[in-house]
Amino acid sequence: MTGIAAIAICEFKVALRNRWVAIAVLIMALFAAVLSAAGSAPSGELGVDKLSLTVASLTSLAVYLVPLVALLMAFDAISGEKERGTLPLLLTYPVSRLEILLGKFVAHLGTLALAIAVGYAIAALAALSFDSQALQGLPALARLYLTSLLLGAAFLGLGYAISAVAARPGAAAGAAIAVWLILIVLYDLALLASVVADNGGAFTQSVFPWLLLANPADAFRLYNLAASEGTSAATGLGGAAQTISPGFALVSVAAWSVIAIGLATAAFRSVKP
Repeated sequence: MTGIAAIAICEFKVALRNRWVAIAVLIMALFAAVLSAAGSAPSGELGVDKLSLTVASLTSLAVYLVPLVALLMAFDAISGEKERGTLPLLLTYPVSRLEILLGKFVAHLGTLALAIAVGYAIAALAALSFDSQALQGLPALARLYLTSLLLGAAFLGLGYAISAVAARPGAAAGAAIAVWLILIVLYDLALLASVVADNGGAFTQSVFPWLLLANPADAFRLYNLAASEGTSAATGLGGAAQTISPGFALVSVAAWSVIAIGLATAAFRSVKP
């Protein structure tokens, strides 16, 4: 634990020096503020408080933003060390490769946790200032925060795996953006096209829900929508959210966090000094 803490402190100082902490906080705060200012939906007509509706909007924001920020923080965690020539020195320290990776993970996840907390706090304060019943949505906001950290952890792990495999940070950056596009954008477009072509057949009824669970971003979104009463219908994903158990979706996000760190560990072990 001492080795992990030492690496984490060092990485957090590097993130502060490189303005990653400030950038991550600013991005989340800016988008949350814009979302809160634009979120003037008539919550009373939908039968839910304003904070619960804000959580539904934040879910759609987080599913795009959290993975992107996580990948941008992680893509040069190992490839950057290789290019700067500091990896051989780092590997001479009396810590294992797993401890080095976990130290970087703790620092980056802490940065992400701070940024998400600031952004969600701004959105919550805005909702509370407009709706006295918004306190009812605090449990949904807490669920969203914790699952956002799980989602961020999954993509941090994927970013480390990419960074370990890539020869240079430039290649790692390109691969990280490609992974984000595939899992966040193209995956859903392919599923949508398949559902339209299937026209309510066996694929839509039996295969489609499990393919949603196979993607951590979709599982994250489905869990938060299904766990928040009234919001899934408001966002247009009510059907999918009602056919999949929230427990399955939560397990999928948590499992992806563990799997991604496992992939990163395996990839890092194969890196030569």
